[in-house]
Amino acid sequence: MRRNTLVAELLAETLGTFFLLALGLGAAAQTILTPFSSGSLSLHIGWGVAFMMAIYVAGGVSGAHLNPAVTVALAFRRGFPWAKVLPYSLAQTTGAFLGALVIRWNYWETLNQFDPDHGLKSQIVFSTLPGNGVLPVSQLGALRDQVIGTAIFVGVILAVTDARNTAPGANMAPFVLGFLIIGIGISFGADAGFAINPARDLGARLATWICGWSSAWSDQNGEFYAWVPIVGPLVGGTVGAYLYDFFVGSSLPVYPEVGETRGEPVI
Repeated sequence: MRRNTLVAELLAETLGTFFLLALGLGAAAQTILTPFSSGSLSLHIGWGVAFMMAIYVAGGVSGAHLNPAVTVALAFRRGFPWAKVLPYSLAQTTGAFLGALVIRWNYWETLNQFDPDHGLKSQIVFSTLPGNGVLPVSQLGALRDQVIGTAIFVGVILAVTDARNTAPGANMAPFVLGFLIIGIGISFGADAGFAINPARDLGARLATWICGWSSAWSDQNGEFYAWVPIVGPLVGGTVGAYLYDFFVGSSLPVYPEVGETRGEPVI
């Protein structure tokens, strides 16, 4: 017996985002905590593979938004039902929270030895900071970075999944989008940790806060920072959708939307 459509979609978003965070934060943990990585490139590739696999997991049921910024952008520009925006966002944040908890559990001993005080030194494994806690980047600078990075992220997603454009065939879109994450990490990873996803950052912060990180909501200056990787991506994702439609989408032939039952192209 098939599940209720919305319930099935929310379960898919939860599991997809869980895998995204488990693999992505796992890459962050190995990069920061152990000598078994090749530095930032290892981190970027890890997040790219995580995104690719998460899309393959959830795409057939929910469209694999995995990100409230994508969900909101699709509601603005692709007819995704506004009534589903909050449930999708909550499911994505839940999946991110659970994924972060698994990484905390799996790296329990190493995290405790690396940073017994559970401070900023290890918080960066889970959540983002302006300038990655090192570079002289202000909160407004980090906000700018998140708007730009997420605009590119969503704009390219719409291009890659647009059947009217040069969309990749044979279910290769997730593979291509994995490289998109790697590219954004390489190009926009320094100023704010390329969260580009409110659920990814908020879910992980909530997990670290529950697990004893007193600085979970703050930046390295002790100022409340959790709003930046929420507001920046939500604004940037919508901007990116409008930019794609204005500069490219409006010039393409009009075909019936692929996957219109979910209000978006099938990833």
